[in-house]
Amino acid sequence: MLDACLDLALGGACVACARPGRLLCRPCHDSLPWAVRMVRPDPCPSGLAPAYVAAEYADPVRRMILLHKEHAAYGLAGPLGEALAGAIRVGLRRGGRTILVPVPSRPAVVRARGHDPTARLTRAAAAVLRSLDEDVAVRPLLRQRDVVADQAGLTAAERAANLADRMAVRVGPLRRLARRGRPLTAVVCDDVLTTGSTAREAQRALESVGLGVAAICCVAATRRRVPLPK
Repeated sequence: MLDACLDLALGGACVACARPGRLLCRPCHDSLPWAVRMVRPDPCPSGLAPAYVAAEYADPVRRMILLHKEHAAYGLAGPLGEALAGAIRVGLRRGGRTILVPVPSRPAVVRARGHDPTARLTRAAAAVLRSLDEDVAVRPLLRQRDVVADQAGLTAAERAANLADRMAVRVGPLRRLARRGRPLTAVVCDDVLTTGSTAREAQRALESVGLGVAAICCVAATRRRVPLPK
């Protein structure tokens, strides 16, 4: 009945099977290819923290990420957040609070999209983790320091050069964390891992102020990623 109402009122359909109704129908939700694993870029940026993802960047996950990011399909934040939470839970370093730090987008990009998709997914993941009694909190500690060129179409080396020293830690939120005097580690969160350059730059910025980064966690990784040997 809910699917019929949504189809009638909004013309919605499942992103995976095109069934009229919800953005993701229950059968497709239950069959999503979530399988958390450690991955690494190839080539891998020097010093990159362990990286964990929940899926390969292929349909239907790819379509879900793009619809959420570029078309504000907020109904997909829940399942994508669940997947991100799975990756984070594997990468957590227990003992003290873990700060989930979303990779920042350029302010102009956020304005154009009308929302910050990575921050939304990270908040959804944190809600899942807290329901499992994990001691996590979301803190948007990072900002883009300078204008960064669009990353689309750049090689791994060009991405690294484009992002070098372009992220900085926001002083106000960092001071508030420091005043609490609790042991903290960070997990860098993003939707897609491609070359690892963006994640490595976020890691560098956090480590430059003394905040240890336990892991890089993303919903999906492109096919250039290869599983680590067991």
